Amino acid sequence: MRYTSLLLKAFTIAACCLPMALKAQFSDSIAYMRYNDQRGINVFETPKSTNIEFTGTKIRFGGGFTQTFQGLKHENSYGKTTTPKLYGITPGFNTANANLTMDVALADGIRLNLTSYLSSRHHNETWVKGGYIQFDKLPLKGKIFDDIMKVTTIKVGHMEINYGDQHFRRSDGGHTFYNPFAENYIMDAFSTEIGGEIYVQKNGFLGMAGVSNGLIKGNIDSVIATPQDDNVHKSPSLYFKGAYDNRLTENVRVRVAVSYYHNGSAGKNGNTLYGGDRTGSNYFMVLEPTTGTYSANAFSGRLNPGFTKKIDAAQVNAFAKIYGFEVFGTYEQARGRSNAEYSSRKMNQFAIDGVYRFGCKENLYVAARYNVVKGNLGFAEDVTVDRIVGSAGWFITRNVLLKGEYVQQNYRDFPVGDIRNEGKFNGYVIAATVGF
Repeated sequence: MRYTSLLLKAFTIAACCLPMALKAQFSDSIAYMRYNDQRGINVFETPKSTNIEFTGTKIRFGGGFTQTFQGLKHENSYGKTTTPKLYGITPGFNTANANLTMDVALADGIRLNLTSYLSSRHHNETWVKGGYIQFDKLPLKGKIFDDIMKVTTIKVGHMEINYGDQHFRRSDGGHTFYNPFAENYIMDAFSTEIGGEIYVQKNGFLGMAGVSNGLIKGNIDSVIATPQDDNVHKSPSLYFKGAYDNRLTENVRVRVAVSYYHNGSAGKNGNTLYGGDRTGSNYFMVLEPTTGTYSANAFSGRLNPGFTKKIDAAQVNAFAKIYGFEVFGTYEQARGRSNAEYSSRKMNQFAIDGVYRFGCKENLYVAARYNVVKGNLGFAEDVTVDRIVGSAGWFITRNVLLKGEYVQQNYRDFPVGDIRNEGKFNGYVIAATVGF
């Protein structure tokens, strides 16, 4: 019944777009876009160069579908302290995730994107992730506009904001092709916000400046003062990125990026830079209470620092690919607080991935990741969460991927009475995924 429902949802959305499709052409390739299949791996911002000519309005439908089987086990200090008892888990299939994407070439150098979640752990119903319009050319005559747009890209919409490089490699609902592992970072920086971004790219250098409403959705509500925070001003988020990305030789590529995000006073319901993923974690119900549910406890294994009122975050990323070997590293520092706190807290995150791709067209890979988060969650002592992952994958075709991983995660210095006190989980996750 579940798969029948997903097919009906996809058919309904496609039917709604049919009048537009009849006047346009369906296409596999649209200029200035990132593919959802193997061709999109290790692509970050869309490049300014393209060999695809505009010949009229074109529509490209894509999707991502992921089914996982989980064999994880967890434990905490239950029985030794008053820590709550953990949710009972056994090996089994998790809820299937499905995404639907639509890219439309509206005019020469103008592309529209719309992404919908057909099914996810946190929301089983269909709903829109976000959409944006991207300008790589402007329909204005004059050499000055042509010269500006040769190096400039403009994005406007309710969209995944470009903070850090890790969000280009994460699992996003049913679309998990870019991630060589099953799950994302412990502290997962990802959010969809309403705003705009301007990019300038030339000779491998990239600069980006963005501004957004700082909230996961539209909000015109007034901000309510609290005893700890009487600031009722609602501020936008400002964020920036600088990067250098260059292929030194045919088989050697390097990239370094630095990102910064700031919001001085988020509005009602708060900023969600570390809690903006509305699909959920791919580790189901680990370190969750017996009263938990799949949707209400959707972010198992992650750590949200709760910087909902004020936040400053910086992320430094380094990527290198030498023949089939890849290394991707992240160092991140975030500081902020909620509107129930007087002073700011700090969290640090470090992660490093090693991937070796081999075989025909690099259709096989093995990978390892180390990820650790340390900082102040408002307890008497700082806490630490660390994770070690080993994985392997096989691209059966460029659209079909089978991957599996073994993970071990530990929670340290959480206070007695917290469900994560002396917590840990380990085991395997196998994922079958389709991207097109």
